[in-house]
Amino acid sequence: MKQVTIHEAKTHLSRLIQEAIKGEQIIIARGSTPLVELRVLPSARTKRTPGVFAGLDYWMSEDFGEPLEDFKDYMQ
Repeated sequence: MKQVTIHEAKTHLSRLIQEAIKGEQIIIARGSTPLVELRVLPSARTKRTPGVFAGLDYWMSEDFGEPLEDFKDYMQ
């Protein structure tokens, strides 16, 4: 969550809008008192595109799914 003053919001509105679109919660305050929340409308959210990462090279360790050493006592 990010809280900005009214003056900051007026000065950096475009940047704050971009941050909100990316998922950041923006609160606009008068001094230290929160007043409003900058939210993205559902119709303005970017649509997911299936297959965007097709062909992406990745590697996963053989023991990826194994319990962590720190938790072995809890697993018994």
